[in-house]
Amino acid sequence: MTRMDRRALFASGAAAALLAATGASLADTPKKGGTLRLAVPRDDSLEQVARGAVFDTLTEIAPDGTLSGELATGWHTDAHARIWRFDLRQGITFHDGAALAVEDVVAVLREVGQAEALTTDSVRLELAEANPGLPFLLADSRFVITRDGQGVTPLPTANGTGCYRVERAEDDRHFLGRKVAGHYKDGAAGWAEAFEIIVIPDARVRAEALRDGYVDVAALLASDDLKGQRGLRYHPSESDMALAVAPHVGMPRQIGARRALDDGRIAERWWRA
Repeated sequence: MTRMDRRALFASGAAAALLAATGASLADTPKKGGTLRLAVPRDDSLEQVARGAVFDTLTEIAPDGTLSGELATGWHTDAHARIWRFDLRQGITFHDGAALAVEDVVAVLREVGQAEALTTDSVRLELAEANPGLPFLLADSRFVITRDGQGVTPLPTANGTGCYRVERAEDDRHFLGRKVAGHYKDGAAGWAEAFEIIVIPDARVRAEALRDGYVDVAALLASDDLKGQRGLRYHPSESDMALAVAPHVGMPRQIGARRALDDGRIAERWWRA
């Protein structure tokens, strides 16, 4: 099939037919661009989601529970699951332009065991006790990789390797992240050009902000203020509401349920359709 043939195919209704045959739809296809805006209550939601946007961990747990590498490209352990080796992704930079160094990873892994650099792109970790589930543990946001062991707060100066760099932030009130150009996850995550989190303590005001188009997603418990609103969608359901979503927002087919807001990865996984 020539390039012109492929263009003609996907410019026609045949594209929809092909997607339907594979169980997909045009609405399921992530779209790049725009600003995705989220309203949350005054709890830990802002920090949780901002961490997922700004920082990476060594591993990541997908919504279906499968494990994949994030800053780690592979890992190995001995027969007793006490001594581990992690191989690190190359060519990664922090948002301030500094290159990810093996020492940055060692500083974080020392929170769980005795860690040392084996090479410039691999780390050895020895645990006090066996832990076959260690790679799953390291996907937790407690173990985000920071530069030189720096903290993740204050939010305005947060410096990670994630899809979004901090453009403007105020702890417990507001966050605006801008997509990092040429990020290693391009084409797989981080669809919006910008991601904004707004803290609105009152649930009714969050609902109103969503209805009036000031935000695209609102964190809400089952709310009489939004029930029956035309066009809105609800996750997991209208009767068991955790999130209310505007009709122009693209939602992944599967949403992480271990923690709120798509396991804190909503910035990477959702988009404006």
